[in-house]
Amino acid sequence: VQLQACGGGMVQAGGCLRLSCAASGRTFSGYVMAWFRQAPGKEREFVAAIRWSGGTTYYLDSVKGRFTISRDNAKNTMYLQMNSLKPEDTAVYYCAAVKRSPLLVLTTTPANYDYWGQGTQLTVSS
Repeated sequence: VQLQACGGGMVQAGGCLRLSCAASGRTFSGYVMAWFRQAPGKEREFVAAIRWSGGTTYYLDSVKGRFTISRDNAKNTMYLQMNSLKPEDTAVYYCAAVKRSPLLVLTTTPANYDYWGQGTQLTVSS
């Protein structure tokens, strides 16, 4: 499994940006795909997750209403639409994947994810 994240950049507070994560290497039915972020000096933090089959989503409270996670089955690509960006959203964003039974809740723990893409930097200026 390979994950390729892109779409980061610099944006002013209040702006928007969309991250993409292209997935390859297998079909992703039964997988949970997620976005994490890591700011300098801080631990990696869960942002949002989506079940590839069914599309159930889950968000970090501080991004609810501002970020939207989605996936395009045909393109094997996951997205994170980020609106109303704040300086505190500044971080390196990573996409991740894990095969997870639909009977289990979505996991927000980085250690539970088996596959990771390279990070993409988002900088939000005030």
